[in-house]
Amino acid sequence: MENNQSRLIILASSSPRRRELIAGLHIPFEIIPSHADETTPEDWAPERIVSELALRKAAAVHRSLIPARDDAVIVGSDTIVVLNGRVLGKPSSREEAASMLRSLQGQSHQVFTGVSCIDGATGQTLTDYRVTTVTMRSLSETEVLAYAESGEGLDKAGAYAIQGLGATLVTEIRGCYFNVVGLPLSLLSEMLKQFDIYVL
Repeated sequence: MENNQSRLIILASSSPRRRELIAGLHIPFEIIPSHADETTPEDWAPERIVSELALRKAAAVHRSLIPARDDAVIVGSDTIVVLNGRVLGKPSSREEAASMLRSLQGQSHQVFTGVSCIDGATGQTLTDYRVTTVTMRSLSETEVLAYAESGEGLDKAGAYAIQGLGATLVTEIRGCYFNVVGLPLSLLSEMLKQFDIYVL
């Protein structure tokens, strides 16, 4: 089936990584950051956190579209890192980034990414998530501090970027690589079919 070029994606994110991933699908898209509230109760399960925040981001952009955009599907996404049941978000400083890396090194952790799509014409909503297990090698304190000082992980959940220098920290991935980058493309492409957007 041909890609439906009459519809486009509005990505509710300012993330350069998600922008690059969406661009790789060769579907017309626009970027509108959501500025949605990202606080959640501490007792929420990881899958609930990413699903709710992805939906919150997409819904915030959907509500902001005046007039409504019937031609668009709004896509929101959220990623967190979970280590032994503890949620790691984005570090607020290089010191916190180093602390996160110390806890992650030599262990496996899970990366959860939620994806939410809202039809600009009908308001139909679809939300799902993916989980990938990542194993990080043991790091020396020198390596921890050097990577934290690079600043690469400061705006990323878990304080590392698997597509950058952080690739040197990871020994194994079980699941979708793009899920760790911040947007599981296989999941998104399946979800978009529900809105008559066919990547292939």
